[in-house]
Amino acid sequence: MTSVTHSEFDGKTDASTVATAFASGIKDRTIVITGVNKRGIGFATAQALASQSPRCLILTGRSATKVQECIDALSSEYPNIDYRLLQVDLSAQESVRKGASAVLGWADVPTIDLVINNAGVMNIPERKLSPEGIEMHLATNHMGHFLLTNLIMPKLITAAKNSPKASVRIVNVSSVATYLSALRASDMNFSKPTSELPEKEKPNAEFLRGGGLAADEHLSYIPMAAYGHSKTCNILFSVGLTQKLYDKYGILSLSLHPGETRSELSRTTDQDWLEKATKSRESQGFFWKTQPQAASTSLVAALDPKLDKPGSDGSGYWLNDCRFGRAPPYAVDEVDAQKLWELSEGFVGQKMDW
Repeated sequence: MTSVTHSEFDGKTDASTVATAFASGIKDRTIVITGVNKRGIGFATAQALASQSPRCLILTGRSATKVQECIDALSSEYPNIDYRLLQVDLSAQESVRKGASAVLGWADVPTIDLVINNAGVMNIPERKLSPEGIEMHLATNHMGHFLLTNLIMPKLITAAKNSPKASVRIVNVSSVATYLSALRASDMNFSKPTSELPEKEKPNAEFLRGGGLAADEHLSYIPMAAYGHSKTCNILFSVGLTQKLYDKYGILSLSLHPGETRSELSRTTDQDWLEKATKSRESQGFFWKTQPQAASTSLVAALDPKLDKPGSDGSGYWLNDCRFGRAPPYAVDEVDAQKLWELSEGFVGQKMDW
C-alpha cells in the first residue's frame, strides 16, 4: 500500500476536481458505472468522468428511462463520447446475464478499463427475496455485481494486457455501514434469529441501538444490518478480486465509503428516523455531502496511480473522504473473502475462472 497522490483531497472535494487531477487516467478509456440516475452518485460520477473525454461510458440502471435521461444530459454537455445504455436489474440474475451478454457482444467495445459498481438499495423495511431466493440487499448490492463483473471479465483482462499494472480496476462502492455486520456466512438470507448465530456473525447491537434502531436477539431481519452485511460483502469482494486478479493480470479492486448524500438510496428509509439520526450526529461534524462530493472518493479509488495492491493486513482496501480509511478487520479478512466467493458462486450457480 502506498499513499494517495493528493493528500489535500477530503470529504468536501468535488468529483470534477478529482477527474481533472487524473485526466490521463480517463481519456480514451472505456468505463462501466452501475446504478446511474439523475438523483444519485452514479450520475455525478459519470458527469465528472465525461468531462475528461473517455472513449466510452457504459451506464447501467434498472430503469432505461432514467439512464437515458442521464445520457441526454451528459451528451448535451459532452457530445463526443460513445454513451451506451445497459438496462440491468441487479437483483435478477436473468437480467444481469442478459446485460453481460449484450456487453460481450459489442464488437466495437473490445476492452473495459474501469468498472465502478455503484448501484445499491438500502433499508428495505420488510424482508424480501430476489427471484433466485436471495435476501434483497445481498442480491442487489453484492450478488448482481459479482455476477455482472465476472461475466464481463474477459474485456477487462484484454484491457489489462496492454495497460500498466493496477490501472485496470474494479471499484466497489461500500459504506460505513460495514460496521453493522460481519459476513453472515451461516445465514446469508437473514432467516434465523440473532440468538442462533455464531457470535462473530451477529449484528453490531451497540451501533444499531446507538442509532435508535432495534437490535433484539429474537429478531432475524434487521433492515440496516442487512444493508451493512451487503456493504461488508462489497469490501470482501474487492479483497477476493484482487487476490485472484492482481498477480495474474494486474487488475486491482478497491472499495470505499462515499459519504452520505440525499439521493434515491434512502427512498425506503423512515424519514423521521433519518432526520433524528442526522441531528444527533451534527455535533460530531456530520454533514450531508453534495452528489459531486459523494462521487469523489469513487474516482480516487478508480484513478489515483499511487494506489496499488493493499497490504496483507487489508489496509488500503477501503477509502473514505478521498483518503485511506480503516474498515473493520472482518471486512478485509482474506479467509472470509474466499468464503464469500465460494458462497457467491453457489448463489449464481457458476464457478468463475478466467
